[in-house]
Amino acid sequence: MCAKINKQDAQNPLILRCHRLMDAFAKSDDERDFYIDRMEGFLVFVDLDKGETEIEALENELKNNNDRYCLIPKLSFYETKKIMEGFVNEKVYDIDTKEKLLDIIQSKEARENFLEFIFDHHSEQEKWQQFYQERSRIRIIEWLRLNHFHFVFEEDLDLPRLLIEKLKQNLFQSKVGKDILTARKGLIAKAKTYYSNEALNPRPKRGRPPKQAIKQEIEPQITTDIYTTVPQQVLPFLFTPDMGSSSGFSAFSTKFEADENRRFLLGEEASIQQKLAALRSLSTKWVEPESGAAPKQNNVGFDDFGDEDDDDDDDEFEPKPKKAAKTQAKKPLKKIEKAKVVPVKKVPPKPVVKAKATTPAPKKPAKIEKPKPKRIIPKTASAPKNKTVFKKLKPIKKLKPR
Repeated sequence: MCAKINKQDAQNPLILRCHRLMDAFAKSDDERDFYIDRMEGFLVFVDLDKGETEIEALENELKNNNDRYCLIPKLSFYETKKIMEGFVNEKVYDIDTKEKLLDIIQSKEARENFLEFIFDHHSEQEKWQQFYQERSRIRIIEWLRLNHFHFVFEEDLDLPRLLIEKLKQNLFQSKVGKDILTARKGLIAKAKTYYSNEALNPRPKRGRPPKQAIKQEIEPQITTDIYTTVPQQVLPFLFTPDMGSSSGFSAFSTKFEADENRRFLLGEEASIQQKLAALRSLSTKWVEPESGAAPKQNNVGFDDFGDEDDDDDDDEFEPKPKKAAKTQAKKPLKKIEKAKVVPVKKVPPKPVVKAKATTPAPKKPAKIEKPKPKRIIPKTASAPKNKTVFKKLKPIKKLKPR
């Protein structure tokens, strides 16, 4: 724990960036040290690639003002393993993927192999991004509370950009305008929420979930860094990364930081249009002609994907040079003879004979044929099949004796 410092000079809580702190917490290891300033909240990265004189001046500044600079803790292997196991147990629902990830966590180079597996499974990428940021945020708030920081996160503020920059610029001034005074009251009320139990244990909202609406891509609000008390020895070591550099892949492991394509495709702030633009830029590198060579005009759209053995076929589609047009002497046009006009004899018109009007004969009404009555044949009762018919016999008369 760092030593306490008198913070009466600051008139409002420190405005910190959670994404920047997340990046510093993840990259802090045995070879890299990060410090945070208590007066203004800027971050210091001890870069060993700088000159010896600059590094020595920075070490002297850190020793002389030990109460001002606080060392950011290292991310231990136990903590990284705990984060990965928590993600697998809480967010992964498929049994096969869960068993595979648990085996990866127990093996060597667990962090890099874990991220490589999630990178190949697109269904788990967004869940990992959200889970990592939530856990990192809780870890940062715990550490800031232990070291008695009076702070707010800039990402949580609903203030305009110019007003936030005024608050940074007038951090140590007591006489300010009304707009800054009202904003300071809001910052003080916001800073108390980070010291509540809900900040470390966020509860899910109760009630009916809201209707699913289309997510609108909003560009993150980025303000300029304004620091008025930075010593000259610390200026070359200020840590000011980009807003979108603290993704769940690049911040959790340095292996993914060097791969610009992966950082771009998996960055939280990268929109769909930016992803399409990146893919187009990659495709144009294959289409661009070599320097000094004229671009080849192909009539067929499949020439770019042909094999090397089909060089002879490509020559057939090359445009042939146009032959020089022969200059022919213009022949004189023949004179058109005038046609002779032949007089046409006039024929007298024939007399028109008017036909007599004849009344049409009345049509005879068509005979209506009456339908013939159908002959009805009485049905006879037929004997049932396979049945014997017995006829009635006449009674025998008794004969009288003679």
